[in-house]
Amino acid sequence: MTTTQPNPSSTRAYDVGRSLSTDYFGLKDQLGPEELDFLLRTRAFVDDEVLPVIGGFWERAEFPRDLVKRLGELGLVGDGIEGYGCAPMSPTASGLVHMELNRGDGSLGTFLGVQAGLAMKSIAMLGSEEQRQRWLPGLAAVDLFGAFALTEPAHGSDSVALETTARRDGEEYVLDGEKRWIGNGSIADVLVVWARDSEDGQVKGFLVEGGTPGLDARTMHGKVSVRAVWQADITLTEVRVPAENRLPGANSFKDTGRVLASTRNSVAWGALGHATAAYEVALAYTRQREQFGKPLARFQLVQDKLVRMLAEVTAMQLYCMRLARLSESGQLTDTIAALAKFNNTRKAREVILEARELLGGNGILLEYHVVRHMADIEAIYTYEGTADIQELIVGREITGLSAFT
Repeated sequence: MTTTQPNPSSTRAYDVGRSLSTDYFGLKDQLGPEELDFLLRTRAFVDDEVLPVIGGFWERAEFPRDLVKRLGELGLVGDGIEGYGCAPMSPTASGLVHMELNRGDGSLGTFLGVQAGLAMKSIAMLGSEEQRQRWLPGLAAVDLFGAFALTEPAHGSDSVALETTARRDGEEYVLDGEKRWIGNGSIADVLVVWARDSEDGQVKGFLVEGGTPGLDARTMHGKVSVRAVWQADITLTEVRVPAENRLPGANSFKDTGRVLASTRNSVAWGALGHATAAYEVALAYTRQREQFGKPLARFQLVQDKLVRMLAEVTAMQLYCMRLARLSESGQLTDTIAALAKFNNTRKAREVILEARELLGGNGILLEYHVVRHMADIEAIYTYEGTADIQELIVGREITGLSAFT
């Protein structure tokens, strides 16, 4: 009996220049020339440079420095920030870049989310002109690494209750506290550290340079999701930073929330990238893999799964395109972004699980990519506010009643 085994390299996502096999509603026709260029440029990078090697980096939990450097060289870092070495990028173009990078690997997508979406946007939105000039060009080129230090060991979802303190001492602030799950934290040239001012009790942001005395950043180990990007445990012990390193636009946790809200779009797009990758691999695999004398794709149960997966991916695309258009017109609200993050991360988990089942035993091999996406989506589902938190944000909006207090 013939049991043809697909070639893993042929199950990679769509080839450069071809129409998206997942673009069932023809959404590519809604893209302008510059947006399409960002899509094709990022897709070429993912297919030609990322997919052939990323499994090894993921398995070794090794940070792919050369690949992230290429993001800067290709002009993909900036997330809509204007100037300072950032390529002009519409909300749609930015979303497409996040989608494609996550289609390649969640670690690269997470890196970009931290570098551009959190660290750079904190400086761009809340920093002084001098701070922007000093840090943004190097971060955009990925000559420098940035981190966003908010989460603490005892405060994940309730980050507003953070306990790290900032005490004014002359022309300096003295920071004390602990942070956890800080992406790029152990390699960062600059960390945006959020701390509570001992004078007024408000949460404020501070730019702490890597290597500052009293700053101890240790890479976390034992992580089985987004393994090719590093998170850190950080201890701040009487870390002194010049007063001019305080972000002047960060005067309360509401300002922190503005940065976080601006990144939920990219998480929704990233989840779409993971789901797209899983669907593309599953479709190619089931068309090639033969069992019981015919391709798996000829079985009704398999076609049922593929159609359901496509339906979810297409719905996720519509969410993302509408997010981008609302952002462009200035109509995007925090709750709309929260609903998109909630929906897309949840649906991506389901699509990837279906793909893993369709690949059978091969579904747990890194060379077929799906199991990597299956592990990585767990991080995307959780960070930038868990699905439950997003749900409660929207619930508060539609009922007028808060479940947080």
